[in-house]
Amino acid sequence: MTTLSNDVLDAGLQEIRDAASPVLYLCSQEPTTYAEASSTYKLGTKASPTIGAQAPRTGGGRKIEIGTFTDGTVDATGTATHWALVDGATSRLLATLPVPAPQAVTSGNPLSLTSAIEIGFSPAA
Repeated sequence: MTTLSNDVLDAGLQEIRDAASPVLYLCSQEPTTYAEASSTYKLGTKASPTIGAQAPRTGGGRKIEIGTFTDGTVDATGTATHWALVDGATSRLLATLPVPAPQAVTSGNPLSLTSAIEIGFSPAA
């Protein structure tokens, strides 16, 4: 069985926390590049989201959480299916994850997150 120490898992999560210019994008499909997240599939933007410290993940492993917010902006009309976290300073895609349920959004409306987003590693199987 493979086992990774919390230090190893935390180092990966710290790379996300160390982003010089974090931006959270709401996207119309799962991006695989920075350009897709920040332009091609972008429906909404939240600059400088709060990213919490590493912590134990329910069921094992380690996690960080992106905190709730109410001050994002919907940039385009469409159906949101994924979140993408990027580092705008280095043009790197850091993480993607699906939204809990696809949702229609309309350009010009505010973008908010009412439940924290968890990004993490599960324990080795």
